[in-house]
Amino acid sequence: MNSDDRILRSSEEALEHISGICFKTGPPQRVGVELEWTTHHAGDPAAYLRAEDLAAALGGHTPATLGNPHPQPLPGGGSVTVEPGGQIEISSAVADDLAGLHATVSAEQAALTELLTRSGIVLGDRGIDPHRPPRRILDTPRYAAMERAFDRAGRTMMGSTAGLQVCFDAAPGRWEVLNEAGPALLALFANSRRHAGRDTRWASARMATWLAMEQRRTGPVPIGDDPALDWARYALDAPLLCVRRAGQSWDAPPGLTLAGWIASDDPPTVDDVEYHLGTLFPPVRPRGYLEVRYLDTQPGSEWIAPAATLVTLLADDSLVDQAREAAAPSAGRWLAAARAGLADPAVRASAAALAELACRNLDRTGLPTPVRETVSDILARRLHDVARVAA
Repeated sequence: MNSDDRILRSSEEALEHISGICFKTGPPQRVGVELEWTTHHAGDPAAYLRAEDLAAALGGHTPATLGNPHPQPLPGGGSVTVEPGGQIEISSAVADDLAGLHATVSAEQAALTELLTRSGIVLGDRGIDPHRPPRRILDTPRYAAMERAFDRAGRTMMGSTAGLQVCFDAAPGRWEVLNEAGPALLALFANSRRHAGRDTRWASARMATWLAMEQRRTGPVPIGDDPALDWARYALDAPLLCVRRAGQSWDAPPGLTLAGWIASDDPPTVDDVEYHLGTLFPPVRPRGYLEVRYLDTQPGSEWIAPAATLVTLLADDSLVDQAREAAAPSAGRWLAAARAGLADPAVRASAAALAELACRNLDRTGLPTPVRETVSDILARRLHDVARVAA
């Protein structure tokens, strides 16, 4: 991305710029995923890995944060990144349909798994590290500033959590349904109760860490009549996480918001504002497309189940409307969904309705029959969990 050093001197300018770039609409067909996993020694999952262990295992795919200036993409065009606590992530290339995405990402996941296995490293299968407390192994100015800015929950997020992100073209109604269905789908696919050897008593301890952080940075964006303006106002009110500088310290002045920075004697550039947008982590984030961030990572190849569920619910206006109706009882119940999961009655009702709606319409995904059957089996298992909790 080319940098833009134009100075933004008023909140009105910033509102206009942010509103214009974050909800670009076009034919709503493309989809992408980001798969993230904690990483572990195969023989001792509670032992900490070192940055050099991951670099040696990844070879040419090692990212720049581990010292490789020219990282190689995966065979299908996806890129590998490493997060502060040693989590590994595949960011897929954008696909025109879910069937193509599934085939490509499955091959890339297999290739990555083989690379790591050769070095005695395995991928975790939960949304939070069940074995170890967080420990940062990457040393960059951004991550150092983040660690100093964050409280305990934020440091846990950096070093221990792993999520599944699904990304979609923006289109009318999608922003609303992805947010409203979030609590139910979070609970339906939650799997991160244990962290660092203990029972947290949260259905999703991963989401618990996000909810315990600065809500102006990680809380849901208010849903109003103008999503682009709602997001721009959220961004202006959010405190800065870090400020890029030539030196080693990127620490931001405590409590300074983007609006405050713009009103200061040294206002930000357009590029600074766009960097700030990348340090905001609501459950659904607009980045020119819509990025669903509320799902725990799934075991092995099971990421296709929540991805297919979301793709199905967005397949046409009728399904979007039905999904919004199904999600209504639990819309906004993020804390209840993360804490109690399917034990919360409103969340459970929405989760069951959304899963059943998806199961009835999986043919809309374009997935091959065997993959659709796998998704149906996973959703049936989840629905059984819903019924068991309700009994």
